[in-house]
Amino acid sequence: MKIKIAQILAAFSLILPVALPVQASTEVALDRSPNDVRDVESLQRGAQLFANYCLSCHGATAMRYNRLQDLGLSEEQIRNNLMFASEKIGEPMRAAMQAKEAKVWFGATPPDLSLIARSRGADWLYTYFRSFYLDSSRPTGWNNTVFDKVGMPHVLWQLQGNLELKTVEGRAEAKGAVVRSWEAVEHVDGKEKISTHQLVLTKAGELTRLEDGKANTFDYDKKVADLTNYLVWMGEPAQVTRERIGYGVLLFLIFLLIPMTYMLKKEYWRDVH
Repeated sequence: MKIKIAQILAAFSLILPVALPVQASTEVALDRSPNDVRDVESLQRGAQLFANYCLSCHGATAMRYNRLQDLGLSEEQIRNNLMFASEKIGEPMRAAMQAKEAKVWFGATPPDLSLIARSRGADWLYTYFRSFYLDSSRPTGWNNTVFDKVGMPHVLWQLQGNLELKTVEGRAEAKGAVVRSWEAVEHVDGKEKISTHQLVLTKAGELTRLEDGKANTFDYDKKVADLTNYLVWMGEPAQVTRERIGYGVLLFLIFLLIPMTYMLKKEYWRDVH
């Protein structure tokens, strides 16, 4: 017996309302990353943060240490302050941790971060580093609102302090020690249900402060911006040079083509005039 298309559509019309009773929108809005790959001092600070806090678990094998000389660092500065798992300055930035050990401890090998900024985007990274919160259900004790059930611990917790995630029914203003706040919308049986999620600073870190019940995270956010800036630069170290060459080529073509166009115009219209 052949099944008609109308019968199939009718069957799906009965299944879909049961299989999808709730539609939710819980995406976290990303904050704008204030990165500037022309800010060399910011890139230097970001490189130091990356070497001290990230390079122990994550590698950046597409980047070699000697490329950091483009940031105005001398070979001696790179050796003394940034090289902890390599001996030669021409070697790639490999992780200090062995991949097998990392897989046992974290359940998966930490990814290489050479192109993470080009993959995730600067805004995602900037928000991610500022969105860890305490979660006793996770093996590491930490979770992240941007990357739910993340296997990575909060390596910058001493700088940021402790955050807790709180949920309020309906719309709520960000008051007190709220660091980040966003709304989630659910549609249940045709009705809209709104809840507000808030990250609250419960214990200040080295770069954050609790003043009169309010959170001040300016210094920590600036550090995270430096780290994000470096990751963006590392994804394309030649970006500034490429843009400079591009502008030069455009200027050359402008100064070349305008006179040529004028002379061609005079040549073509010579007989007319």
